[in-house]
Amino acid sequence: MLRDFGDFQTPPALVSEILKCLGPIGEKWPRVLEPTCGRGNFVRGLLGSPAPPSEIQAIELQSVHFEEARRALEHPSAPRVVVKKANVFDLDLHNGVQWKNTGPLLVVGNPPWVTNAELGTLGSDNLPNKTNLKKLRGIDALTGSSNFDIAEYVWLKLIRDLAPEQATIALLCKTAVARNVLRFAFDAALPITHASIRKIDAKKWFKASVEACLFRVDVGPGERRYEAEVFSDLHASKPESIMGFVNGQLVADVEAHERSAFADGVCPVTWRQGLKHDAASVMELGYEGSGSLRNKLGETIDVESEHIYPLLKSSDLFHQAKPQKYVIVTQKTLNESTNQLEWSAPRLWDYLTTHIDVFERRKSSIYRNKSSFAMFGIGNYSFSLYKVGVSGLHKTPKFRAIGPVEGRPVMLDDTCYFVSCRSPEQAVLLSGLLNAPACLELIQSMIFFDSKRPITKKLLQRIDLKALLERTDRYSLLSRVEADLGNLLTIVEWQEIVRSVSLEEILFKEVASNDSSPQMVLDL
Repeated sequence: MLRDFGDFQTPPALVSEILKCLGPIGEKWPRVLEPTCGRGNFVRGLLGSPAPPSEIQAIELQSVHFEEARRALEHPSAPRVVVKKANVFDLDLHNGVQWKNTGPLLVVGNPPWVTNAELGTLGSDNLPNKTNLKKLRGIDALTGSSNFDIAEYVWLKLIRDLAPEQATIALLCKTAVARNVLRFAFDAALPITHASIRKIDAKKWFKASVEACLFRVDVGPGERRYEAEVFSDLHASKPESIMGFVNGQLVADVEAHERSAFADGVCPVTWRQGLKHDAASVMELGYEGSGSLRNKLGETIDVESEHIYPLLKSSDLFHQAKPQKYVIVTQKTLNESTNQLEWSAPRLWDYLTTHIDVFERRKSSIYRNKSSFAMFGIGNYSFSLYKVGVSGLHKTPKFRAIGPVEGRPVMLDDTCYFVSCRSPEQAVLLSGLLNAPACLELIQSMIFFDSKRPITKKLLQRIDLKALLERTDRYSLLSRVEADLGNLLTIVEWQEIVRSVSLEEILFKEVASNDSSPQMVLDL
């Protein structure tokens, strides 16, 4: 495998299964194009299929693969096969490929599974022309911070160049690539008339720990449809869901979203991300047997206690665990200088300056021009005694009411999201509402399980709590809250509160802001 080309040669057995899924090839498509043919496994599979196409064109940039493919495919009894040594990014695939035949066109293959940033780091020239990228309308929505999968650009080039051919494009790729292409096609109004995603086991076929699929798209004139049927495997007869757009946003399951769409709106409170420090070896602490705090370097720590707080990570939130770790907090607000620690907390200052090299190695640009020991995700909301939190890393949302530990507010790390609350009753009620079946179904309909962070702040800010409360069965909600009071309230305290105050007032009490418009006070 040549990593600098994102080279995953497709096993012949997988090629055979893909062609069975698409076939009979020659009866549907007399012409087939393979834009990154590698050693020619797809072309061999096409030639050996029960109904081979009458013409095959293949493109390969890498010399060693090109020579192997050309030798293997030279066969007098085979359909017309042309293997061309070229960079697919340099070709006009509509006017620059000379076909002897006419009729429907199939594009099939397995483009590189690598990003442009990785190729740039490795010094590879297997990259699209950056000038061309800038000419693509809406490309910023696809590339994000200028990093994108090479396969995404292959997809966009194929769709753009081959729309006049009324082509069917069926390529192996990461499912994240398929989603990005669908998003870009929607934003740029590309001529897609049908799309489907069929999952494959990348671990089995490529020893790659990534979600992958056979992504098929039909392009050309006709009604444009920006949705994709999602199948569990190559040969499933019915889709398990339909991915598509709702109000301009891509959702994982359109039908599930329709059932809970009443709660998809604007969240009336602000979700926050937990603490980010990028110095866990120094900032995160645990108790040893003697009762002393130790850092991850094995050092015993003696610093001012007012800067040490209980810490929950995403796995703790998900598994309902109590805080097992502690975290040093160097600031009260984002822009507060940490230099004041030299006289306000001299022991902590000495400890931090001893490990200044750890902080200087932090790579994120967010620390540039900030105080030496600055943190992010810090503000008044961080110090609220009561919160509702959720893991951003787990595929199943589990919201949790959080209270103080020994009178100290619990901090969450940056893999978590939370809302600060003004009281324990507000925290337990909000947690119970967010764990309502309709809310969980809404979230599940919108998340993509292969994402590194399935649950995001952007998603959470779409939960309309007021609409959710209006449509949630009150008896079920109260039962759920009472079963999950934990250490925040006793059942007697909770029932006394509910008898004297409405759920709306507990959850949505309003106060006047500086601009005289009502604001909710969950977020302190």
